[in-house]
Amino acid sequence: QVQLVESGGGLVQAGASLRLSCAASGRTFSSYAMGWFRQAPGKEREFVARISRSGGSTYYADSVKGRFTISRDNAKNTVYLQMNSLKPEDTAVYYCAAESSGSSWYRSQPTSYDYWGQGTQVSVSS
Repeated sequence: QVQLVESGGGLVQAGASLRLSCAASGRTFSSYAMGWFRQAPGKEREFVARISRSGGSTYYADSVKGRFTISRDNAKNTVYLQMNSLKPEDTAVYYCAAESSGSSWYRSQPTSYDYWGQGTQVSVSS
């Protein structure tokens, strides 16, 4: 089992940057693929980014491609989401999630992920 705790959210102006972190408990972190999702008020949870267990494969939603970067440090049991050039439409609660296959395949459905953090709020003002 994996427990996930996100941090790094906040209120920023458009064009600013934030880095989210997701710290995982347990000794098997390196066996999980990790994802970031977000959910805005009144909307469904949507895929943002995914990284394979080795870090060798990454995927992004079209809406964040070129602005966001997902990375991981398996020695620190942590996955990151670097968010640059933030826009008001990026405002949402951001969740990290762990997927037990660890594969390098593209998986964007929330139901593919086994464990979730509690979320961290990101608010971007115009």
